[in-house]
Amino acid sequence: MLTISLPLILLLFSPWLFPAKRLWEATTSLSLILAAMSTAWFYTNKTFLLTNSYFFIDEISSPLLILTCWLTAPTLLASQSKISKEPISRQRTYIFTIIMLQSTTLLAFLANNLILFFIMFEATMIPTLIVITRWGAQKERMMAGTYLLFYTLFGSMALLTALLFFHENIGTLSIPTLKDLSSQFYSLPFAPAWWAACFLAFLVKMPLYGVHLWLPKAHVEAPIAGSMILAGTLLKLGGYGILRMGLVMGDSLNTMAPPLIVFSLFGVFLSAILCSRQTDLKSLIAFSSVSHMGLVIAASMIKTEWSIVGSMILMISHGLVSSALFCLANTSYERTNSRTMILLQGSQIIFPLTAAWWLTATLLNLALPPSLNFIGELSILTSLFQWSNLTLIITGLSIIFTTSYSLFLYWSSQREHLPPHTKFLTPIQTREHILLALHIIPIILISLKPNLIY
Repeated sequence: MLTISLPLILLLFSPWLFPAKRLWEATTSLSLILAAMSTAWFYTNKTFLLTNSYFFIDEISSPLLILTCWLTAPTLLASQSKISKEPISRQRTYIFTIIMLQSTTLLAFLANNLILFFIMFEATMIPTLIVITRWGAQKERMMAGTYLLFYTLFGSMALLTALLFFHENIGTLSIPTLKDLSSQFYSLPFAPAWWAACFLAFLVKMPLYGVHLWLPKAHVEAPIAGSMILAGTLLKLGGYGILRMGLVMGDSLNTMAPPLIVFSLFGVFLSAILCSRQTDLKSLIAFSSVSHMGLVIAASMIKTEWSIVGSMILMISHGLVSSALFCLANTSYERTNSRTMILLQGSQIIFPLTAAWWLTATLLNLALPPSLNFIGELSILTSLFQWSNLTLIITGLSIIFTTSYSLFLYWSSQREHLPPHTKFLTPIQTREHILLALHIIPIILISLKPNLIY
């Protein structure tokens, strides 16, 4: 824990300490060192590791902690070309805000107490709002920030009320202690209502279809760093919360889960259909996140060994693939100032290597075997089929539409005839190829040895 916390503290102060000429190189290098050191957590995920009375690491939190540390460097790399043209004080503030956001997310995954987790869960909202509303490209960014704030606060108030009620009636909010007292939850007055209140904040954060309207707005208006962190780590806070609360509450209230599982599966199907109707590149990728997270919600609610493993693998792979897709969308946007797919078609002719990255990312997104997405989705579909044979119909339709919108995304942005205005675009830089390699290579490596996440 100390080997990670010291570089993290140094990284937090680095935007104010390093000279302006070497600001981006130094902070990115330091974040890469932190990412490399965090891979040591792969070897603690088989055993429960209590670091102190406030923070702990176990097999649920360790992969998500590594993902959060790993995505910090790509986030800074992706932002460099645009933000480096701004005044140095704003550059320092931007980098500090990004690192602060990743630090609060790390502390949320590490929290040993539910109230501490809630505080860190909410603390991620402040830097996210600053990034979207201050560095967003369009005037609608204020509306996107408002949607994000009110949707999240609506769910969080219910969670806070439930946590205070549990503390009053059970006497503790320590996660390891609550696991041993999980049978007491069923005997609490209005237990089903408190169960729903606990999960509401996490379902909004995932987001569940129906309370997802804030996500496409936030993604479209956010700068590239905001989109990457939202897709890569902040949505995973919801999945982590569902898994954690599910284990804390035990199996006493499992009878409440079936309606939510069915609704989330319909959400997967409907958001996949919506993806096929999108014209905006970032909006399509955002709706694909809603579709994938619906599968994670359903798997987390079933609570079998296969479903929990599948949801964890899908969260990790989605965090990397979705972030890579947003990076690719940003490379097109920086050169054309447009996210409309019909204006970006034919890019394969002038950027063949970038088209290869696009093809790889879309194939990973549609869960082509033997990718990490495929392993996660196969585990989830197996557990869903064991839960009910009828889920095969809705999941089968969802897979068909997921494949169709992924191929539509690639075809409409890379193939067809080249519009005249795209013939004079600046070439893709080495920095952007490194950025994409930092997303794609880890997925391929983990696909070769998925038991690292198991």
